[in-house]
Amino acid sequence: MDRRADGVREQRRRALLPAGAGHRCPQFPDRPIERLTRMTASAPWLASLSQPQYLITLYFLVVAGLALIAGFARSVATRSEVGSRFRPAVVARLAVTGVASVSYILLVMTFLSGYSLVGGEYVPNQGAVLVFALRYMDWSVTVPMLTLELLAVCSVVGSGLRRTQVLAAASAFAMIFCGFLGAIVIDEGQSQAQLLIWGGISCVFWIVTNVVLIQSVRRSLPTLTPLAASWMRSATILMLSGWVVYPLVYLIQVFGSGGGWATTMQVSLCVADVLVKIGFGTLIHRVAKLRTAEDVRAGDDVHPESIWISSVKQSDAGQPSEVYLAEGASVHQRHARPPRSSAVPVERAATDDEEL
Repeated sequence: MDRRADGVREQRRRALLPAGAGHRCPQFPDRPIERLTRMTASAPWLASLSQPQYLITLYFLVVAGLALIAGFARSVATRSEVGSRFRPAVVARLAVTGVASVSYILLVMTFLSGYSLVGGEYVPNQGAVLVFALRYMDWSVTVPMLTLELLAVCSVVGSGLRRTQVLAAASAFAMIFCGFLGAIVIDEGQSQAQLLIWGGISCVFWIVTNVVLIQSVRRSLPTLTPLAASWMRSATILMLSGWVVYPLVYLIQVFGSGGGWATTMQVSLCVADVLVKIGFGTLIHRVAKLRTAEDVRAGDDVHPESIWISSVKQSDAGQPSEVYLAEGASVHQRHARPPRSSAVPVERAATDDEEL
């Protein structure tokens, strides 16, 4: 009986090495990349939660969802405060808060059904992964819309604006999708190597998105009034600072494990979502209102009502100028609108033909 061969087989079993690894010479250890590919991560949705951890997570999910619903309601109520020039910012804000509200409703429902109380702790089932996967689906829509919301109040116009919008939105989507592949899809989110690889690729798109937005804002600041520039700068800092939280939470999945870290991830993501989607949107709305008031005062735009920000009047209501007046007329002659159900051409009088 060859005891040396038995010893090698026993070492392989204990170290969980592939066949043939036991014959490697000790002076040639495994390369770091080989060790990394064998390292596993602990998916946060597989961790059991104590009752306090479960209740804290549920609390932040519900509060964040209610805050986003309130933000959506406010966005609907204040959408007419902005002029048509900056209406894309309003549309983006409505999309961000609306999609986020729906996703948090689904998150709460999934969280309640994804854990079962067993022996004093909450044990995850097969549906618990959706508590994290749904977030990436939310971000795949809302993060590109956040970039469009910021660009809508910048001074970049025309074809340059369209190119910037496409580049920023596409980079933002790629950033989220690559993170989704590494954290959820590939190896079920339990491979440190795949988490780091796809996290690194996501980081590249994150840098591209940041650079595009910062360049657009820097080009716009000199063309704005001091107050509008200050608010735009604050909004940009808030959004980009909030985006730092997400890769940090991503790294927790790489190196952390257990219910405590899973709770930390959920709480951090809830806080970041509210700050970015509500706080950033509020600042951008102020910039759009202020720039609308400036356009009304300059005569470049009209608005049906006066514009107030923080109880300070920024402009009076701007009335449209009369256009296409007949010779010698002081006002535009309006025609009665025919009923929609029986609309027919109006017979023109002889005087109308003479005027034409």
